[in-house]
Amino acid sequence: MRSKAHWGYDPGFMARCAASLRVRESEIAAGRVLVAESEDAGVLGVAAVVPEGPTADLDLLFVEPARLGQGAGRALFAASAALATRLGAARLTILADPHAAAFYERQGARFLRNAPSDAIPGRLLPLYEYALVQEARR
Repeated sequence: MRSKAHWGYDPGFMARCAASLRVRESEIAAGRVLVAESEDAGVLGVAAVVPEGPTADLDLLFVEPARLGQGAGRALFAASAALATRLGAARLTILADPHAAAFYERQGARFLRNAPSDAIPGRLLPLYEYALVQEARR
């Protein structure tokens, strides 16, 4: 919630998207949640991957606001891609917050189109795809 709120969203917006920002216990139990930590700062960020056949969805990726730009997001993205590959996916889809779009582009994700938000009816978000196999990226 702190990571999303960092972008200046108002309390009403945050309340409407709270359910979609929760890390589900079932995903933790299934081994699909990743946490970036450091000894001195504790939890830096979290990511979750949901496999859907040949595609996996980057269900969430958030970094503690004070740690933005310090590599935790890149590390979580790389670990999420590796996890999706281990789960048998050939590509990773990302329904991104508009403020995170440039981050995903820097990681090599390709913009596909704007797609409906899974949290806010009527809101469109950038949808990205990231090829997980080297041959698909060429």
